[in-house]
Amino acid sequence: MESRSCTNLLDLTSGNLLDIPQTTRALPRVMTVPGIISDLDGYGGNDGDSDGSSSVCRERKIIVANMLPLHGQRDTDTAKWCFSLDEDSLLLQLKDGFSPETEFIYVGSLKVEVDASEQEEVAQKLLDDFNCVPTFLPHDLQKKFYYGFCKQQLWPLFHYMLPMCPDHGYRYNRLSWQAYVSANKIFADKVMEVINPDDDYIWVHDYHLMVLPTFLRKRYNRIKLGFFLHSPFPSSEIYRTLPVRDEILKGLLNCDLIGFHTFDYARHFLSCCSRMLGLDYESKRGHIGLDYFGRTVYIKILPVGIHMGRLESVLNLPSTSIKVKEIQEQFRGKKLILGIDDMDIFKGISLKLLAFEQLLQQHGELQGKLVLVQIVNPARSSGKDVLEAKRETYLTARRINEVYGSPDYEPVILIDRPVARYEKTAYYAMAECCIVNAVRDGMNLVPYKYLVCRQGSSCMDKAMGIEAGSPRTSMLVVSEFIGCSPSLSGAIRVNPWDIDSVAEALTLAITMRDSEKQLRHEKHYKYISSHDVAYWGHSFVQDLERACKDHYSKRCWGIGLGLGFRVVSLSPSFRKLSVDHIVSAYKRTNRRAIFLDYDGTVVPQTSINKSPSPELIAVLNTLCNDPRNTVFIVSGRGRSSLSEWLAPCESLGIAAEHGYFIRWTKTSDWESSPLADLDWKEIVEPVMKLYMEATDGSNMEIKESALVWHHQDADPDFGSCQSKELLDHLENVLANEPAVVKRGQHIVEVKPQGVSKGLVAKKVLSTMVNNGKPPDFVMCIGDDRSDEDMFESILSTVSGPSLPAAPEIFACTVGQKPSKAKYYLDDPTDVVKLLQGLATASSPKPRHTAQFQVSFDNGF
Repeated sequence: MESRSCTNLLDLTSGNLLDIPQTTRALPRVMTVPGIISDLDGYGGNDGDSDGSSSVCRERKIIVANMLPLHGQRDTDTAKWCFSLDEDSLLLQLKDGFSPETEFIYVGSLKVEVDASEQEEVAQKLLDDFNCVPTFLPHDLQKKFYYGFCKQQLWPLFHYMLPMCPDHGYRYNRLSWQAYVSANKIFADKVMEVINPDDDYIWVHDYHLMVLPTFLRKRYNRIKLGFFLHSPFPSSEIYRTLPVRDEILKGLLNCDLIGFHTFDYARHFLSCCSRMLGLDYESKRGHIGLDYFGRTVYIKILPVGIHMGRLESVLNLPSTSIKVKEIQEQFRGKKLILGIDDMDIFKGISLKLLAFEQLLQQHGELQGKLVLVQIVNPARSSGKDVLEAKRETYLTARRINEVYGSPDYEPVILIDRPVARYEKTAYYAMAECCIVNAVRDGMNLVPYKYLVCRQGSSCMDKAMGIEAGSPRTSMLVVSEFIGCSPSLSGAIRVNPWDIDSVAEALTLAITMRDSEKQLRHEKHYKYISSHDVAYWGHSFVQDLERACKDHYSKRCWGIGLGLGFRVVSLSPSFRKLSVDHIVSAYKRTNRRAIFLDYDGTVVPQTSINKSPSPELIAVLNTLCNDPRNTVFIVSGRGRSSLSEWLAPCESLGIAAEHGYFIRWTKTSDWESSPLADLDWKEIVEPVMKLYMEATDGSNMEIKESALVWHHQDADPDFGSCQSKELLDHLENVLANEPAVVKRGQHIVEVKPQGVSKGLVAKKVLSTMVNNGKPPDFVMCIGDDRSDEDMFESILSTVSGPSLPAAPEIFACTVGQKPSKAKYYLDDPTDVVKLLQGLATASSPKPRHTAQFQVSFDNGF
């Protein structure tokens, strides 16, 4: 069976990538009911729209992570591989949030290296026994992917460490990035071997697999895909230094739901999307959503929890009780402060030791009574940074013990060896205070585990000599830079870099009254027990289901090359306007109304010179000179600019400032709305000026009928924030004025009530009807929100009783995006080509008189 994937990795990135050996044999697609798989399991082709038929099966979740929740080792007697479930794995524990009928399939790598000759047998065994699909990465690829890009590029950067010089971190390496992409593709291949695309939900975990969603979305446009980041997401100033920043952002945006531990991490991600991709977000009924080419990408903020039952079972082990008694005896008469951290530069172990040293120095009465037990987990990465952190930790601990220790008192005890779970649990239960002093950390579940162990159990109470049902106490000192900090409102939060404040926090934690410790403990335990790992898993998938519920109500198009691929999701009736199709309708009609926006429609939005090209002038003249046509440029620009630019077009109608001013031909007089009261401009101008002066890069445009505040050149985040504030400010001060405030793309505009592009279209069409020439062809092309008013007005006007027969309508937006229009064109170049096609089909004859004599009694 061929691999169910994109056929060539070069489709997704440029450059010579690593040669990826094909999997020896693709695993059979997991079937839960009898059936027949034909035509290579439906992998012969893909139209990007239909994901193929799905079988009737029970609910399935596919969990994709760097490592499978398995332990593996060779049997010493048979030399065969033996595997068992890793009960401590978060991926396995989240199943508790679902019914037993829910089937879970795991895709990921093994923690052991399996020879190529054994991979097929092992893969089948893991699928049969554990519902696990292994991704066997070649050794060199694994090294460059995990130890290269993941651990030397992403991990430090996401923890705010920049490689300023070669001695301080690792510089970006293109080969390791290519390995990262290659590994992500192998993971995607494995997912596609087992997926039922119409039914299954895929949940991808962590920074190792951030471009995997692009591969899956390219193969199955409507795949149901969630992603959770277990590490911090850095601020935009840090993240933007990554050379492949856009590719990774676009990979994540190919998901339906993206999860973060804290609002800070989510806010940084949203800021990156705004600053680097120009995307805005909004809150939709309490859910944060990003509009990405017609798809809504939802953001979820929920810290992961712990498995209560797993911890409580360890509390009841006889070995835990024995260890508790040993610790009690060893530290009799002393108070224990506990730290449990990985050995890396971000955990702040040396800063913690310095704070403890400061405490002993300032409080001589506590010397001999306090012990800091620091358990050091093995380092997950290697390099000179880890070695330096370890060296500094040992030197600091030795110095403290030499200065403040005695033959029967060791202030700092470093436990730098593998520590069994029961032993850690015993230390948790005995510690008066737990300190987590990381300078940057994703979540860190140490405080949660400490609180559950302090709650204890009947066996633990007996071992510790505590009366059952007696009040429980605990104290936490946590860094404000870790993910669990916001959820622990009773903890003492500290800046780990501020040694003095950490020392003071430890002193407060040790000397606090028991009644206060009890209240804090009860508050924390209530939260942790109700927000466990099962709650986290269930809540995430529930939101993923909500995010995917409209997948089949829209049509999908895959666009973009390489890792810039994305899916455009739009109305089922929305399609590109064919020149041949509209020319055919144009030829068979005789009374035509044509409405064209200016900026972004017939002239590129990015063009510095906004005057029309000679080609555009020529095509407009040809269309206007056809006596069957009524042609209007409808723009928000001022009448002086439009008059100057469009002066060669004698018979062209112009509606300026969204229709406040209108004229039918060059020789006609400008007419304005007689009902407009512009006294409100005196109120608005000083307010806008205030925001302009306070927002660097913004400016104010003064029109005859409107005032516009522009912030496209301001800081994206600050400009967006100020525009929302300005909108609210103006709506309040103009509550009783005949003016409307609207927020558009990088603008806030105030204009008179009763003036819009939609009213221009309505007035022109009504005038044609009143003159006995009802239109049988209406075309309207625009690119922004103000043009949506025209589309809506045209549709409502032509469906009214005033027209004897419904005309052919071609409402067309520029760009593939959600719109009231039925058609789209890609850009202004396409618009001009379409107009040239219509001009070629015209039979222009000189116009001797204006086609209509217009009366503006009713609004103009």
